[in-house]
Amino acid sequence: MADLSRAEVVEFHGSFRHIPYQANRTLGVLSKMFSLANLWGIRQDGVNPCRGVKRYREERRERFLTREEYARLGSSLDEAAEDMPEAARAIRLLALTGCRLREIQTLQWAHVWLGEAELRLPDSKTGAKTVQLGKAAVDVLKATPRLPDNPYVITGRKAGEYLTDLQKPWRRIRKAAGLDGVRLHDLRHSFASDALEMGADLTMIGRMLGHSDIKTTSCYAHLKRENVKRSTRKSHGRVVHRVRL
Repeated sequence: MADLSRAEVVEFHGSFRHIPYQANRTLGVLSKMFSLANLWGIRQDGVNPCRGVKRYREERRERFLTREEYARLGSSLDEAAEDMPEAARAIRLLALTGCRLREIQTLQWAHVWLGEAELRLPDSKTGAKTVQLGKAAVDVLKATPRLPDNPYVITGRKAGEYLTDLQKPWRRIRKAAGLDGVRLHDLRHSFASDALEMGADLTMIGRMLGHSDIKTTSCYAHLKRENVKRSTRKSHGRVVHRVRL
C-alpha cells in the first residue's frame, strides 16, 4: 500500500478486464483505501495512484424479478433459513423494503419502530431517512430474535457485530432459485419497478428509495412509459372485446 505505483494499479485493474463491472467497483474500493492511507500517514507522498485510471465502459443493467422468480426466491429463502437464518432474513428484508444493502446490514433495533411500521435510519447514503414497512416486512422483524449483547438486527458471528458478508450466501440462494446473474441490488430495482406498476409516480418512488435527487429516480421513467403502454393495450383489448359482444 505504501509503495504501490499507478502502473501497478493499472495492471491490477486490467487483470479484471473480462468483468468490467467488478473491475470498476474494485478500483473504487482501492481508491478509498489509498485515500485513507494518505490520511493516516501510511503513504508519505500523499498521492492516490487510482486517480486518473480509466474505468471500463459498463453496459447498463436492468434486471427485474418476475412473479415466478419471486416465488422461487421465496422458496429458496425458506430453505436457507434452516442453516443461515441471518442471511435469509436480510435478503428477505432487502426484497420487501427496497433498502440498500448496507442499510439492512447495519440496521439497529434502535432504528426499528414496529408500532409505526417504520425504519428510521439516521445515516443512510443520502442522510437520515424513514422507510415505511409493509406487513410482511414487519412480520419478518417481529420474528427476528433480539440478542442482549448485539444492537444489530442482522447479527454477525461475533458479539456486537453485524453480518458483513451477504454475497456468499446470496450466490447459494440465487443458484437454488435459478436466478443466476441477479445481484442483491437488483432486488431494490425490482421493488421500484413493482411500485411503478402499482401506480406510484417517480416522486413517490424517489421517497421510497431515499433518493435525494429526482435525477437518480428518473432512470425508472422508461418503466413508467412501458407500464402506461401495457395498461393502454389491456384497456384497448377489453373495449374491442366488448364491442364485439
